[in-house]
Amino acid sequence: MSRTESARLPVPKTHKLYIGGEFPRSESGRSYVLAKPGAKHAYAQLCLASRKDLRAAVDAAKAAQPGWAGRSAYNRGQILYRMAEMIEGRGESWRVLLRDGLGLTAAQATRAFEGVIDALVYFAGATDKYPQVIGAVNPVAGPHHSFTTPEPTGVIGLIFPDEPDPAAIAARIAAAIAGGNSVIALLPGRAGGMVAEFGEAFATADLPAGVVNLLSGDAAELTPQFASHMEIQGLAFLRDEPQQRTELERAAADNMKRCVASHGPLLALERVLDFVEYKTVWHPIGS
Repeated sequence: MSRTESARLPVPKTHKLYIGGEFPRSESGRSYVLAKPGAKHAYAQLCLASRKDLRAAVDAAKAAQPGWAGRSAYNRGQILYRMAEMIEGRGESWRVLLRDGLGLTAAQATRAFEGVIDALVYFAGATDKYPQVIGAVNPVAGPHHSFTTPEPTGVIGLIFPDEPDPAAIAARIAAAIAGGNSVIALLPGRAGGMVAEFGEAFATADLPAGVVNLLSGDAAELTPQFASHMEIQGLAFLRDEPQQRTELERAAADNMKRCVASHGPLLALERVLDFVEYKTVWHPIGS
């Protein structure tokens, strides 16, 4: 190796946000460093999203949600499966990120990567199954038919822990969109390193722009904005911070936002039902 080559500094990547099917930098111009523990050099620079970035993500999610909910359940399942296919094809870049950026061992990186695929495939199969499980033809007294069917809640915010759990991120996003919702996911701290890989796979997987929006940044800065934004109808606070959760629920009450803090099993029907509403229709029967 020449002296010039040995002295050359690595050039860390800049991981952008994923909003409305595009990859913008934060309007604030701020960023922070992603590096695995003990590393001498940064693996990447991550955008530090601002309130304005969150508002842009909400606008994109709100515009995309009706069209996404209007697609057939079967088609939503096809697209979720396609998301799994695209990530499967990017296995090497995922493993590099998990090892060199997040500090996982090779075995841990493989398990985490496989967990992402498993989560997407699981919920791809649930899109046209869960309505049959939780919907009903209700027994009524009188000349009527009564049906109960599930409907999506709308625009959903997901706030993840700082330490990344790729399978949990994939499962929560997939469960929310399987039911016809659109999503704004905040991946703060080191979890922000996952934004680029997820975003690049979603952008090429037939997923309509705006259905999933990914932000990296500071949870303490953006959580209150998620809670108070009137166009976000549901919120999953997945951090182990009881005091902040209480404050979030208080702020979310202004627009009766559904708040979820479940830490139950990831691959379960309940994750879809976290953000599903129920509509009951009565139809008269002619004599």
